[in-house]
Amino acid sequence: MTSPAPSFYHPAPRAQQFCSQCGHALSHEVPPDDNRVRDLCKHCGAVHYQNPRNVVGVVPIWHDQVLLCRRAIEPRYGKWTLPAGFMELGETTEQGAARENQEESGARIRIQSLLTVIDVPSVNQVHLYYLAEVLDPTLDPGPETLEAAFFKLDAIPWQELSFRSVSTTLEHYLQDRPGGRFPTHHYAIDLRFPD
Repeated sequence: MTSPAPSFYHPAPRAQQFCSQCGHALSHEVPPDDNRVRDLCKHCGAVHYQNPRNVVGVVPIWHDQVLLCRRAIEPRYGKWTLPAGFMELGETTEQGAARENQEESGARIRIQSLLTVIDVPSVNQVHLYYLAEVLDPTLDPGPETLEAAFFKLDAIPWQELSFRSVSTTLEHYLQDRPGGRFPTHHYAIDLRFPD
């Protein structure tokens, strides 16, 4: 028997109800010698720690154009984004960013430097975007992308961008470009409050 293809890909839920060690119901409380509410198993004593998820991606540049992908998945279906997604186990942030680019745009790239590190504590994530040189303009977008396209830097579809981390990363790139130096920008955004 084959399973139907999932229509929506997302990470496992944060809230656990049962212990992955013994299967008993979990309680949500501060364990002894700790300072935060955790998922705690009173049967076997296991404490289930949750850590932020890393989103890794690239700012792919072809001459004076940036490569963007139009999302074929939720959230933000149909909006433009930089090639990015959740980092996988067993890979570095740079490897994850390159993989996400390959999956979403199919562009051949050379990663250059880390451009932004964005803390997004309201959704328990850290976003890391690398500057990347596109090696040739051939694109082959995967199933998570409706289309991939190059945009002149003065024609970026700002009102149609998917996430604030994408727009702020592009803003930093545009600010740094005239000087030709691209330092790493580290900042936080709070998605609970609009700008």
